[in-house]
Amino acid sequence: MSNLPIMDTLRECIPTFTVLSDENRHKIIQLLFEQGRLNVNELTERLHLSRPAVSHHLKLLLSAEVVRVEQQGKERFYSLSFEKSFGLLQQLVELMGVHCPLNQAKSSELK
Repeated sequence: MSNLPIMDTLRECIPTFTVLSDENRHKIIQLLFEQGRLNVNELTERLHLSRPAVSHHLKLLLSAEVVRVEQQGKERFYSLSFEKSFGLLQQLVELMGVHCPLNQAKSSELK
């Protein structure tokens, strides 16, 4: 572990950055944002991707806690779940603001 909390937080954000780096996952996030929740078949139809491809992207989004899944009978519905990932990103931005050398220099100039 690093002595700088910013590095620890940055490492924790890597899974979120990784899943957000793919255009198909952007489209899934956009659809879930617009529709609220969808199942794999609905996502497959709208994205024009194979079911295995959509399932793969959903698995990655689930592992980074960007989406959540809810079982209803035989159907699994996916929706956005940004609490953890956005919380980490917000924490990273706040730490950068506090620990950034430029901000520290500006702060000392104002004193």
